[in-house]
Amino acid sequence: MAEEMRIVLRNYGKIDPLKIDDYIALGGYDSLNKARSMSNPDLISEVKASNLRGRGGAGFNCGMKWNFAYQAQADQKYVICNADEGEPGTYKDRLIMENDPHTLLEGMAICAYAIGATKGYIYCRGEYPSVAKTLKLAIAQAKEKGVLGDFSIEVRLGAGAYVCGEETALIESIEGKRGEPRIKPPFPPVIGLWGKPTIVNNVETFANIPVIVEKGSAWYAAIGTPSYPGTKVVTLTGDVANKTFFEVPTSTTIREVIFQFGGGIAAGKEFKAVQIGGTSGAFIPASQLDTQIGFDAMTAIGAALGSGAVFVLDESRDLIDVTARIAKFFAHESCGKCAPCREGTMRVHDLMDKINGGKGVSADIALLNKLGRVMSYSCLCGLGQAAPSPVLSTIEHFSADYNAKLM
Repeated sequence: MAEEMRIVLRNYGKIDPLKIDDYIALGGYDSLNKARSMSNPDLISEVKASNLRGRGGAGFNCGMKWNFAYQAQADQKYVICNADEGEPGTYKDRLIMENDPHTLLEGMAICAYAIGATKGYIYCRGEYPSVAKTLKLAIAQAKEKGVLGDFSIEVRLGAGAYVCGEETALIESIEGKRGEPRIKPPFPPVIGLWGKPTIVNNVETFANIPVIVEKGSAWYAAIGTPSYPGTKVVTLTGDVANKTFFEVPTSTTIREVIFQFGGGIAAGKEFKAVQIGGTSGAFIPASQLDTQIGFDAMTAIGAALGSGAVFVLDESRDLIDVTARIAKFFAHESCGKCAPCREGTMRVHDLMDKINGGKGVSADIALLNKLGRVMSYSCLCGLGQAAPSPVLSTIEHFSADYNAKLM
């Protein structure tokens, strides 16, 4: 772990997360004070120049998004932290919130000052009740110390819907409605929560902000890959020797993640595939292990960085069975608002179940390919667009596994 570079996790294990004085003793909230000494445009320009891009999956330039909300005219603006960490195998946001909650609050407060917001929400998944308790304590301590000024933060718990990880579905949920994505545009920085300009960023994204303000955009932009600079918190699971987490520059390769930090494949077996970015991520073969984990490098091979979850499979695993189970997951989690996702996820599951059961024919694989590609551009939100990715990637890179199960 000597090659780790901890920015987001800089205070992990160094402070008592339940004591705000520990955070302040290490320079906590100094960045917020520095930000408030800057003009709004200058602060936004600094964040934009750092090229910090969303760590929740979309990879959009953070400062550019903030500028949209700053330019929008409204009597009220909102800052929302997306802590609906629903991806299987992903727990990097929980690490931050449990061990350094004030870095999240400080990042949100800096954003609030930048865009002119006075109200914030942390949308936390319902399966994280202990995390919500920690966050509420941190908010109370920050309020007592007066460090947040006129910015107030409220914790809202989700009800377990995977689709509420999508920003507009999350907004609908906070408003008390069924968690379903909205048609975009308009985008939340212009028309978001209750029709007001709203910034929605991921926990890990906000946790980068205090350090960027402290050390400057040039320092941050020089780390990792130029197009997606900084670090990424990676959570490693599956058939790997070290099931752990770490934070590394975005120039780190997949091979280094698995065989250096992860200690290689467990029990001396051979590597077969790795899925990165959560359940909707593509399965990556051995031939692409030297790809950097930066957003654009992953996109170039038809994969996604997403949440940073790394799920490793060894040679003994039935990849078709795994993919069929993932298809079942998406059929269950589709909100049903748009037909391509509602019907598409069910049909993908049916076809994968058929093939996995040894009853499929080659025409089924061709149909899966066609259906998956239609879904990727016709579904309303990222859930339906990414749902076929595991299927399409396994068909492309592991065709022999499919052929072995055909009638």
